[in-house]
Amino acid sequence: MTDLLPYVLVETSEVPDAAIIWLHGLGSDGHDFESIVPAMSIPSDQNWRFIFPHAPRRPVTVNGGMEMRAWYDIYEMTLERKVDMANIEESCSQISALIEDQIAKGIDASRIILAGFSQGGVIAYQLALTSQRKLAGVMALSTYLANKASVPLASDCKNGNTPFLIHHGSQDPVVAPSLALDAKKVLTDQGFQVEYQVYNMPHSVCPEQIQDISAWLMARLS
Repeated sequence: MTDLLPYVLVETSEVPDAAIIWLHGLGSDGHDFESIVPAMSIPSDQNWRFIFPHAPRRPVTVNGGMEMRAWYDIYEMTLERKVDMANIEESCSQISALIEDQIAKGIDASRIILAGFSQGGVIAYQLALTSQRKLAGVMALSTYLANKASVPLASDCKNGNTPFLIHHGSQDPVVAPSLALDAKKVLTDQGFQVEYQVYNMPHSVCPEQIQDISAWLMARLS
């Protein structure tokens, strides 16, 4: 594939047998979570490939139309924030292409984790709920569901039995903790498997959380 998004690549061995595709937040880039890999203390017998793609640059309405790396445009910052679903679908297609590229390189979809922070988590949710590929897991970090009304029944979704991990900061001033709770309730009500954890932090990640993520990845991929 020649039109893949550019990305940062970190591998824990020369022959990876699993992939974690991890999407950054608004205004950041693929380097944002690169340093998390060594912080996770991954055992030496785990052969993982981390892919941190760079979102395209686009004008963002809530930031005065300033152009920055963004998975989609945000029109307003209310609790029921209005977002550009066309951008979201476009980003989902771009991440789907990365998934297909990993499959073509020999990693089965059942060994691929989709993770996202903030805006990136919105894409992870949307793609996992609409993809025809059954993934190993979905990590939704400090994020929200962009379109709660469109969440299917788990029984109608390819990832209906896929574990979802929701992490959020209790002091998050950017994405209200209530939005994470809303996502948990919607997914659980629709029959999805959801783990939910709150940390005493703002819109970020913390050391305790990083170790919990490492253990969760181990449970999915070891």
